[in-house]
Amino acid sequence: MNEHDSNCCSTDGAERKSHHSDKVKNNLISRLNRIEGQVRGLKGLIEKDTYCDDVLNQIASVQSALNGVGKLLLQHHLHSCVVERIQDGDTEVLTELMVTMNKLIK
Repeated sequence: MNEHDSNCCSTDGAERKSHHSDKVKNNLISRLNRIEGQVRGLKGLIEKDTYCDDVLNQIASVQSALNGVGKLLLQHHLHSCVVERIQDGDTEVLTELMVTMNKLIK
């Protein structure tokens, strides 16, 4: 079995969950930890009255890092949950995915 095998997404009941492999989960958490540090750094730049252009460039860096996390999570979602639900005959997942994609790329 690999990280895209079945049982990675549960849509039973009111609570939906994903079950990522340890490798994927650790990668996402590591990236988010770095982003968390970048955001704390931004706060420090504001507190030190750092030149606005420098702060804006750091904000762009944080946004890029968040986009990277989003892309990675989207890739795994497509290969697992979306495929799994379509195979189960649940095409509502496509509408859900389009709503989410519109939020991600606006």
